[in-house]
Amino acid sequence: MAAASMIRAPVGQNPRLAGRGGGVVRCSLQGAVVGGRAEWQSSCAVLSSKVAAVGAHSVNGHVAPPAPPQNGAAVLDLIPVSRIDGGGGGVPTKLPQPLRIADLSPAPMHGSQLRVAYQGVPGAYSEKAAGKAYPGCDAIPCDQFEVAFQAVELWIADRAVLPVENSLGGSIHRNYDLLLRHRLHIVGEVQLPVHHCLLALPGVRKERLTRVISHPQALAQCEHTLTAMGLNVVREAFDDTAGAAEYVAANGLRDTAAIASSRAAELYGMEVLADGIQDDSGNVTRFVMLAREPIVPRTDRPFKTSIVFAHDKEGTSVLFKVLSAFAFRDISLTKIESRPHRHRPIRLVDDANVGTAKHFEYMFYVDFQASLAEPRAQNALAEVQEYTSFLRVLGSYPMDMTPMTADISSSDPSPSS
Repeated sequence: MAAASMIRAPVGQNPRLAGRGGGVVRCSLQGAVVGGRAEWQSSCAVLSSKVAAVGAHSVNGHVAPPAPPQNGAAVLDLIPVSRIDGGGGGVPTKLPQPLRIADLSPAPMHGSQLRVAYQGVPGAYSEKAAGKAYPGCDAIPCDQFEVAFQAVELWIADRAVLPVENSLGGSIHRNYDLLLRHRLHIVGEVQLPVHHCLLALPGVRKERLTRVISHPQALAQCEHTLTAMGLNVVREAFDDTAGAAEYVAANGLRDTAAIASSRAAELYGMEVLADGIQDDSGNVTRFVMLAREPIVPRTDRPFKTSIVFAHDKEGTSVLFKVLSAFAFRDISLTKIESRPHRHRPIRLVDDANVGTAKHFEYMFYVDFQASLAEPRAQNALAEVQEYTSFLRVLGSYPMDMTPMTADISSSDPSPSS
């Protein structure tokens, strides 16, 4: 995976448009403005056919005038190259390359040099997850989870790979909230074991350490091991695991160690004082792969579907009915998560006998094992829609069926990155 400079919020302009002459690429119709992506692609297609037609009518090196428009069709305003160059009459030696339809089309398939955004710095566990999800990709580090979402929305990246839950630390609530706020689609998942290392500068002995820094979940996942090692150290939280290693190395802190991956040790010139210091060898993090467009559901392999819904009725009977819609069709649920309803966090219920009661309102996230191409899943969602005030499908995507026997001696993921 090629190294890349970190994207920081707020995200700037689309780099796909950079390096193309510095100007804004426009395709205009006389009397009309090209708006959305579909109109842009249509205009580009018409422009291509127009140029081909002009070339076909050239005589002795001169271009014949185009035929008049028919049926009131819009006329494309083709600007001569000499005018683009400033009117000098000659053809410039280097012309800005036009934006192609391929630049606006869905990104290539698995591993074809996709630009994949992840949260953290190089050496982060999320970088490893991005590499497993899209082998050979160009991994783009982002300083925040939301920046990774925006990078995909603004075409800076083709995909994002972000953690949503850990087998010990539970759900990554921030990313569940961002899934609802943004309009990206889940197109896949990867599950990787966590393998933490205790890193320090070369020559530092464990007995000289006074502080250990890392992401809060990494510190919690290694708490008992650090105590059993007899280290009398202060444990301080940091933004992410690889970032903690980078900080120790950049500042030459010989009294401080970091909990991170062995890849982070290689990148930042640190030594591994202790390997595999996680308290539970079954520590696994699940990542989701996000894209601008959903994939087509299939039935030839196991699929998982993620939804989010809310209801505006009292009591727990609505939630029971929703879950029953899946149970009656023998659809297994793999996860259910509740998050406060941001726009209506509390519902007031007036009762003349007992007064006013306050109830929290929630959004419910559900994962179930079925593809939207299956009739049973379609019927289940149709029934769920009857009981809910809001329903959104976050994605229907292939399940990660790879065995948990892959090499975990490198940077396997944790929600800390």
